[in-house]
Amino acid sequence: MNMSRWVVLALLAASTNAMAQRKGGDDITGPYNVDVGWAENVCGDGWQSGSTSGVWAESADRVYVFQRGCLPAIEPSNSIVPDRNASGYSLSASDPARHPRWEYNFMILNRDGELIDSWEQHNELFVRPHRVVMDPNDSERHIWLIDDGAHMIYKFTNDGELVMSLGEFRVPASDRNHFGRPTDIAFLPNGDFFVSDGYTNTRVVKFNKDGEYLLEWGEPGTGPSQFDTVHGIAVDNENRVYIADRANSRIQIFDENGEYLDEWNDITYPYYLYMSADQHLWVGDGRTNKILKYNLDGQLLNSWGTFGQMPGGMWGPHQFSVDDENNFYVADVHVGRLQKFVPKDGVDPARLVGQRADTLH
Repeated sequence: MNMSRWVVLALLAASTNAMAQRKGGDDITGPYNVDVGWAENVCGDGWQSGSTSGVWAESADRVYVFQRGCLPAIEPSNSIVPDRNASGYSLSASDPARHPRWEYNFMILNRDGELIDSWEQHNELFVRPHRVVMDPNDSERHIWLIDDGAHMIYKFTNDGELVMSLGEFRVPASDRNHFGRPTDIAFLPNGDFFVSDGYTNTRVVKFNKDGEYLLEWGEPGTGPSQFDTVHGIAVDNENRVYIADRANSRIQIFDENGEYLDEWNDITYPYYLYMSADQHLWVGDGRTNKILKYNLDGQLLNSWGTFGQMPGGMWGPHQFSVDDENNFYVADVHVGRLQKFVPKDGVDPARLVGQRADTLH
C-alpha cells in the first residue's frame, strides 16, 4: 500500500472519530452520568430530605443513608445557587424552628432508590447525624453511626440491634469516655479503630475492637499533630492513618500509634477521606465541591465536580461510597439530598472512584 493511501485512510478515520464525538457539554459529572431522581421521597408530599450527611453502599441492593430528618419542601428555582442550606437544620439547632420533622434519620434503599427499611425505633438516639461506617473486615457486617450533635458513636447489628455505645449522650468532654462532636471512624485489620474527634475536640482516639480506650493524639493549632476541625479519617494497607484537618486545609498522615509522618497541604476544605482497594486516597472537598484522587505520595491525579443544586452539582460532598457495580453515591450535606452516579459507557476505569478496600467482597 503506498503512502498516499495510508494518508487518505488516516484522514478518513480522523474524520469519522470527529463526527462520532459528542458536541458541547461541560463534563460536570466527570466519568459518570447522574441518575436523576433516583431516590424516592420517603418524607412524603410537602416534605423533603433534610441535610444528608452519610451514605454507605454495602451493595447495589443495600444502600445506607444517614440524614437529619425531613424538611418542608421548597420549590426549586432555576438558580444554580441552592435555595436553602439544609445543614442549618437539626435537633442541635438552638432555634426550635430549625428542628426538622425527626423521621427517616437512618434508612436503607434498594438499587431502584426505594425504601427497604427505616430505623424509626432509634430516632431518639440522634441529634445531628454525621456518618455511617462499616468495618471492611467484619463478617457480621455491623453498622456504625456517628452523631456529632449527640457526641455519640453507636454500633448496630446489620438488622438494627444496638450492641455498643461510646460517649455520653449530649455530654461533650475530652477524656477516655467522652467525645466533643466526633466525625468519623476508620478500622485496622484486627478490628481496632480510630475516631476523628472532631469539631469541638482536636484529637484522634484509638480503641480496640471491644471499644476499650488505647491512646490518643492531637491538640489545637497548625503545626504537626495539631488540628483545626478533625473531620475525616482513613487507613491504608500499611496501617498509616490519614486525617482530614479541615480548617487547616490539609491532610496529615500518622502511623497507627500516632507518630507524625507527613502532610499534604493546599487541599482547600477536606470533608471526607476514602481509601480505595487499589490504594488511592479520594477526597471530597467541601468548598471546591470536587472529588479528588491522590496517590499515597500526595500527588493529585484526577478531579471532577462543581458547585450547584442542579443534578450532578454538589454543595458539600460530605460522604461518598461505591457499590459492587461501581455506581457512586454522594451525600450532599448542604443541598440535602442523596445522588447516585452511574459510570459512563467506555469510560477509563482509572477515572472512576475505586471500590472500597473491603476484604469481604
